[in-house]
Amino acid sequence: MNKKERTSFVIETLQQLYPETPIPLDHSDAYTLLIAVLMSAQSTDVSVNKVTPALFKLAATPEKMSKLSPEKILSIIKTVGLAPGKSRNIQQLSQILVERHQGKVPQTFEELEALPGVGHKTASVVMSQAFGVPAFPVDTHIHRLLYRWKLSNGSTVEQTEADAKRLFPMALWNTLHLQIIFFGREYCKARGHESNQCPICSKI
Repeated sequence: MNKKERTSFVIETLQQLYPETPIPLDHSDAYTLLIAVLMSAQSTDVSVNKVTPALFKLAATPEKMSKLSPEKILSIIKTVGLAPGKSRNIQQLSQILVERHQGKVPQTFEELEALPGVGHKTASVVMSQAFGVPAFPVDTHIHRLLYRWKLSNGSTVEQTEADAKRLFPMALWNTLHLQIIFFGREYCKARGHESNQCPICSKI
C-alpha cells in the first residue's frame, strides 16, 4: 500500500472497530474536562477517574476550586502522577478563570495555553471535545501508531500532529484521535506487540 491507501485503510478499520468514541475521562462540562485532561499528563485515565469524583464533589466550578488551597487539592489527587505541581496549577488556573474569563473556560488555543499547566495537547483536547473545534491532540499512542503505520517519521510530537492533520480529513480529526487511542490500548500496544496479530499492522 502507498501512504494514501494506508491512510484510507486506517480510517475504515477504526470506524468499523470504534463507531462510538466516548471521551475516556469522566467530566460534566468544559471546566471539569479541562481539569481532568490536565491531570492525565503522565497518568492513566483510570487513575484520574478515580480521584475526580471526590474533587468535583468538593469543587466543580472555577469559583469553588479557586478557594481551595493547593494542599487540599493535593490531598485528594495525590495518587495521580506529578500531583504537587498539578495541584498548584489547578488552583491557579481556576483563579485566573474567575479573574480574567468570568469563570468560563476560554475557547481559543492561545488563551487556554496561557493557563498554568495547560500545554498544546491539553488545549487541543478541550477545544475538540468541549467546543467541537477541529484539533488533533497527539498522545503517546498516536505518536507511536502513526510511526508504526509509516504515516509519520516519529521525529517529534509536533511533526506527528502536522502529518496527521495533513493526511486525515479535518471532519474526522476529533473522532479519529480517540479511535487511534482506543486502538493503541487494545491492539497496538508499545510492548509485546505482535504485528501479525494486529488488525492494521498485519495488513499494511
